[in-house]
Amino acid sequence: MGKLSKIGWHVLYVKSRHEIKVDKLLKENKIESFVPMIKTIRSWSDRKKTIEIPLFSSYVFVNIKSSLDLYKALSVDGACAYIRFGSEYAIVKQQEIDQIKFIVGEKDITDIEIDNNNCKVGDIKKIQYGALNGVECEILNINNVNKIIVRVKSLQQNIKATIPSCYLKEISEVA
Repeated sequence: MGKLSKIGWHVLYVKSRHEIKVDKLLKENKIESFVPMIKTIRSWSDRKKTIEIPLFSSYVFVNIKSSLDLYKALSVDGACAYIRFGSEYAIVKQQEIDQIKFIVGEKDITDIEIDNNNCKVGDIKKIQYGALNGVECEILNINNVNKIIVRVKSLQQNIKATIPSCYLKEISEVA
């Protein structure tokens, strides 16, 4: 899994719609965790309802205090992996956690949403991590992750995949 570089708040990627379950299991294991929740209105054909959803889909913030915590948190049912940028774990500063807690906890702040997309449908990007490092791709769809297409012109084939935004880089940044 790699060496624990720092103690502090890490970002645990979890199975879809398992944020609350993972948060509860971490707390039962005496590991501090945080899932920022926001209120949103969902509409059906016959009604509207206000529900709470995670601000960051599939993310649970975990306060790691030891190597044991790092492994215990990852072993919880529903946990998949720690978010990384290359070989480095994504570390969230305490100040940032406090800011997120304030924003989602303040009743006067409404219409909260995240915007992590520097991508637009049709953009050409270069993948910067993993097995596809260096491959150019086109953005097909945007949500919490990007649907991309890699065109293999010599074979007249296209590969479609879903990839996290953090894996993509502007072509101009790469040069």
